[in-house]
Amino acid sequence: MTKDVLVSISGKHIDIMEDPTRGYETGDDSIEVVTPANYYCKNGKHYIIYDEVLEGMAGTIRNKIKITGTESIEIMKSGVSSSHMIFEKNKKNQTYYRTPYGQLLIGVNTKNMEVCVDDDRINVRLDYELDVNHEPLADCRIKLDVMSKDDPDFTVMN
Repeated sequence: MTKDVLVSISGKHIDIMEDPTRGYETGDDSIEVVTPANYYCKNGKHYIIYDEVLEGMAGTIRNKIKITGTESIEIMKSGVSSSHMIFEKNKKNQTYYRTPYGQLLIGVNTKNMEVCVDDDRINVRLDYELDVNHEPLADCRIKLDVMSKDDPDFTVMN
């Protein structure tokens, strides 16, 4: 894979909110981002680095994704907001998510992780439960696709 890549990240959060009059209800939030990134492989680990611009805020967030085989995926954010989320199948990990408004304790319980690495493409699927300050918040799904900017198939990868 080349150093210059395009990353497609789509995420879906199904919120779990308790309403005392109706029990549980859910809301569905989906996002999708396609952005240029840098890629490199070192000691068998794959790294994808890109900057994220926030609407209505000055500054950016530097994102670094580290893929270690099929066992572990780390997403490290630094800048306006920062965190270090670790995804390991059937394991719960916690981290602090720092924002300009304060910090939150985030828990990610990875239910499923699929990693496919080819010579010219990386595809990742993550299913996890998200909690904030030990309270269940959402069931989440992330789809991450990485390929060379020059690859003519990029437009059909989604």
